[in-house]
Amino acid sequence: MKSPICDMLGIEFPLLAFSHCRDVVAAVSRAGGFGVLGATVHTPETIERELKWIDDHVDGKPYGVDVLIPENISTAGEKDVTWKSLEARVPKEHRDYTRDLLKKYDIELTTTSVADNQPQPFDAKTAMELLEISFRHPIRLIANALGVPPKAMIEMGRKHGVPVAALVGAKEHAIRTVAAGVDILVAQGTEAGGHCGEVSTMVLVPEVIKAIKPMREVPVLAAGGIMTGRQMAACMAMGAAGAWTGSVWLATVESETTEAFREKMIAASSRDAVRSKGRTGKPARQLRSVWTDAWDRAPESPGSLPMPLQSIISRDAFNSIDRAAAAGNAKARDLVSYFVGQGVGLVDGVKSAGAVVQEFKEDFAEAVEHMNALVAE
Repeated sequence: MKSPICDMLGIEFPLLAFSHCRDVVAAVSRAGGFGVLGATVHTPETIERELKWIDDHVDGKPYGVDVLIPENISTAGEKDVTWKSLEARVPKEHRDYTRDLLKKYDIELTTTSVADNQPQPFDAKTAMELLEISFRHPIRLIANALGVPPKAMIEMGRKHGVPVAALVGAKEHAIRTVAAGVDILVAQGTEAGGHCGEVSTMVLVPEVIKAIKPMREVPVLAAGGIMTGRQMAACMAMGAAGAWTGSVWLATVESETTEAFREKMIAASSRDAVRSKGRTGKPARQLRSVWTDAWDRAPESPGSLPMPLQSIISRDAFNSIDRAAAAGNAKARDLVSYFVGQGVGLVDGVKSAGAVVQEFKEDFAEAVEHMNALVAE
């Protein structure tokens, strides 16, 4: 396909697939798309293992790595912040609220011990270490999922000849990000799963393209609610160079999601994907559950803590919830949730990642034929 993204990344079809699952990343790249591994949850040791596995299973096809280095975080400016030091900052009120909530659903809140030197969630220093390790492998893209990439990240990409991408949720973000020197923009609409803004994909994509045009040529990928090749074609008709997707891969056989969550995904409507601060402390779209309602709507809620403190609470809570649901606790399923976009309403079953890529290609071709037929003489 004649897209600048295909040329930049060495791919056949400009469909990028963000996933925390190495199997999805490899499967999408093998099928002609471009898998992007979410590295935020990893340590230097585990990222090395995951990338080595991808290298061995991707059949020489290109793939990339995504990190999360937020611009605004409550610990900004502090050095060497550890997980344990943050645990001490979580108010007793929030701990008690979480424990009591889970107890109502017969779930015992169990805590996971961490090393004294384990960095805080979303730690910028750790993210840069993960990128350094990633460059020991044949990656073709690095991306930052929350905010303008730091100067060191952009310089690292240039040093290795690897494009740097960044996700933006508003026109103003796009202008600052292009000025910082990124190579690819991902215009992510509010329909997207995970951290997102308030502007829809249909509005954001052309708005971003128009805003950055006077600055320089930067390919824009559309993101947010894109679950089919027809939607991808529509975004490219607006000027996007391709699509960045995430939620659609959660319903694949290779995905890291639990069986309980997949079942809830298939049953969900688009209105069940809500923006909530209850998991990370920043607005992030996820499947509505008792957890999101308890933090966002309940009058007795103490309110979500700022990032990264809310993640200290939610990590152990969701580990406990998922274990209870897997063990057969039917009440625990009411709390099961995960990051997912409004496109969840289009999920009707579980498929392989390779099959999803093929469906995207076929849907895209049909959409192009449909448009051509409309203008044919």
